[in-house]
Amino acid sequence: MIKTVLLTGFEPFNKATVNPAWEAVRALEGWRGEHFRVEVRQLPCVFGDALEDIAAIVDELHPDVVIAVGQAGGRAEISVERVAINVDDASILDNGGNQPVDAPIADDGPAAYFSTLPIKAIVHALRAQGLHAGVSQTAGTFVCNHVFYGLMHHLAGRDEAVKAGFIHVPFLPEQAAAREDAPPSMALDAIVRGIRIAVETSVGVDTDLREAGGATH
Repeated sequence: MIKTVLLTGFEPFNKATVNPAWEAVRALEGWRGEHFRVEVRQLPCVFGDALEDIAAIVDELHPDVVIAVGQAGGRAEISVERVAINVDDASILDNGGNQPVDAPIADDGPAAYFSTLPIKAIVHALRAQGLHAGVSQTAGTFVCNHVFYGLMHHLAGRDEAVKAGFIHVPFLPEQAAAREDAPPSMALDAIVRGIRIAVETSVGVDTDLREAGGATH
């Protein structure tokens, strides 16, 4: 049985012209492995709209694995997120001009959802290939966490088992070079390689590792 893997990445935001998450994800459009095929979609960096879009895409494709990818400027590694929390609290405007403060994502939802990806196995596999990676304990409170939480809420209670979660990636070198604070960055080919590894691990691993996860942030 060929599994369907959905990868999503955001459009550029906060006046940027590029988003490393989307650049990495779209590089994998049409990729097929022995036991899976990849579908790629872009999400708007807009509260509400992004949730509507990812829910519609999930309902259309019925994926077996969903990995949403976002930019985390300032982080030096690929961050595999553990938990999404039920709050929107934006320090900047989204692309629709929205800036929610202390607002629940789902009024009827739990305080948090945990990723159902094999997060420690993904980090282990990334590090084994020489990539900087770690398990992150916070996806923030901007549109990335909004989508992560909304995705898990949309999947909750379904009969079919779907592995789903979120991965943050660093700035690209050209983004970092344009900033005065000189944040860390990662080359696009390394990010693409990291997402490939995350997909292959998510498809191939059913039971996550029980060792220390190399937590960060």
